[in-house]
Amino acid sequence: MAVLAAFFVLDEDLSTHTGLEARIAALIAPTLVDLGYEIVRVAVLGRDVPTVQIMADRADGSQITVDDCEQISHAVGAVLDVEDPIPGNWTLEVSSAGIDRPLTRVKDWVRFAGHLAKAEVNIPVNGRRRFSGVVLGGDEAGGRLRLDDGSEVVLPFADLRKAKLILTDALIDAAQREAGVVPEGEAETSEDVSSAAAPTGRSRQKKPGARRH
Repeated sequence: MAVLAAFFVLDEDLSTHTGLEARIAALIAPTLVDLGYEIVRVAVLGRDVPTVQIMADRADGSQITVDDCEQISHAVGAVLDVEDPIPGNWTLEVSSAGIDRPLTRVKDWVRFAGHLAKAEVNIPVNGRRRFSGVVLGGDEAGGRLRLDDGSEVVLPFADLRKAKLILTDALIDAAQREAGVVPEGEAETSEDVSSAAAPTGRSRQKKPGARRH
């Protein structure tokens, strides 16, 4: 069996996604919404003991904490134990999206318009698979970038393999303003801020016999 790994766009309509990651996302999304969280990305990695990676946001836009990751881990673990989409043992990892986060939803492309990002598509667009430039927003057609040569490109979400913000001082400043934790005019190095805001997470191993029915 091949290694399972995927990056996909998770938005309001979960029915547009396929595969194990989409099934897991559909199973856990209602529980996380009830708790005040949103799914940013789901990935399943590995073969013998797969790792289920959940990347999440708080619905109110505030920063994810270690306690949030713990709460999500317990809630998601309970759902997966009952629904049992993965036979055998698995490990669960929960993390925040971080500052240089992936762009997986239309709302992410809109929220981070003006910042630098890099993206890769499965099917070439204008003869290219890899792009980098300024995020211009997004809609049902796809994510929009302004490239270095001044041209603009629309990357269809259906063909998007991965997209991620590029860590810059402007992005760090924006994250600080959103968090409201750094007084205006207070200087911090990019290294310090990146480390402080790095994704945190907890792992959970499903034990033999621990499955709930």
